[in-house]
Amino acid sequence: TMCAGAIVLARIERVVFGADDPKAGACGSVYNIVEDGRLNHRPQMTTGVLAAECGDMLRAFFAEQRARGKK
Repeated sequence: TMCAGAIVLARIERVVFGADDPKAGACGSVYNIVEDGRLNHRPQMTTGVLAAECGDMLRAFFAEQRARGKK
């Protein structure tokens, strides 16, 4: 949610991303801060770009982080 808030406050015009965050995403997956009508800026969102590849990269990264933490 902090990233989505920063996007709105910085008035970023366009955001492009591949992988949604099903647990805490705030750009449409769980919350939708970037399209909240109470806020004075709404960026153009392009989501799901190379979604499978991005998801694979994130899963691999966090698997490695968990493995490092167990050492």
